[in-house]
Amino acid sequence: MRDRLNQLLRRLPTWVVYGLGLLPAPWLFYQGLTGGLGVEPIKALEHEYGELALQLLVLGLAITPLRKYLRVNLLKFRRAVGLLCFSYVSCHLLVWLLLDVQLPEQIVADIIKRPYITIGMAGFLLLLPLALTSNNWSIRRLGPSWRKLHRASYVIGVLGAVHFVMLVKGLQLEPLIYLALIVGLLLLRLPVRRIRPTSSPRRQRA
Repeated sequence: MRDRLNQLLRRLPTWVVYGLGLLPAPWLFYQGLTGGLGVEPIKALEHEYGELALQLLVLGLAITPLRKYLRVNLLKFRRAVGLLCFSYVSCHLLVWLLLDVQLPEQIVADIIKRPYITIGMAGFLLLLPLALTSNNWSIRRLGPSWRKLHRASYVIGVLGAVHFVMLVKGLQLEPLIYLALIVGLLLLRLPVRRIRPTSSPRRQRA
């Protein structure tokens, strides 16, 4: 079963992942224009883009544990997942900047005064160099530093989840699930120290 799944994933072209991953963006925008997102379409659109970005972030962080523990290989799609995540974070930010707040002075004030926006913006700024260096030229150019740079995705994951937890009113289950998933996926990356069995006293005497 697992081998067949990996074979199927190897045959799946990456452009299919990009195509399917981008489809929700124009569809949601259309829904917002035509009243399909409820009475507050701008807020709803902002939320939908942000949640898609968070889901892609979780998927990106899950790729290594999936390969390590379940032998399911999604490494081929890691770059696509990361760039799709950046695309939806950008859409989320653009809706907030251009359709929601609009006023530059208010945008600056919100970033400074509202901690959840400060945290979200910090996550976006950390994500920006990762998106710009997600290409073969940067990997060759940066060498081992490229891998170190892209470890920032761990911090971005936590910032994104905390942004969602602080954004909603009161303690709600959904943002906490995202936070738990991201923390859990990061914990799975920690190296496991194997404890060597101690030799029995009889063996020591021998």
